[in-house]
Amino acid sequence: MVDWKITATTIYCDAVCDEVTLLVKSDWSMKCVGFDKYGKPDSEACARLRTRGKEMNRQLGCEGLGCSQLHHYKEKLLAEEAREGSSTGGAG
Repeated sequence: MVDWKITATTIYCDAVCDEVTLLVKSDWSMKCVGFDKYGKPDSEACARLRTRGKEMNRQLGCEGLGCSQLHHYKEKLLAEEAREGSSTGGAG
């Protein structure tokens, strides 16, 4: 059982070419703060994505809740929890 309420990390997201913050709550629900900005981008964010995409020669866009980076972060936390549980003998 986790003994934290929420954890977060900031990463560079290649899908939108910007830093985003990933949040995971103790119930393992997940959120990417970048989704608020890039999931349904306003005109300013759309223009930024188009400009960066042209510079990089590819189309940029948020992957939404299916984002692999969000799921990798959750898996990393689950693995850390499993290691901590096994190092304490599974007591809890």
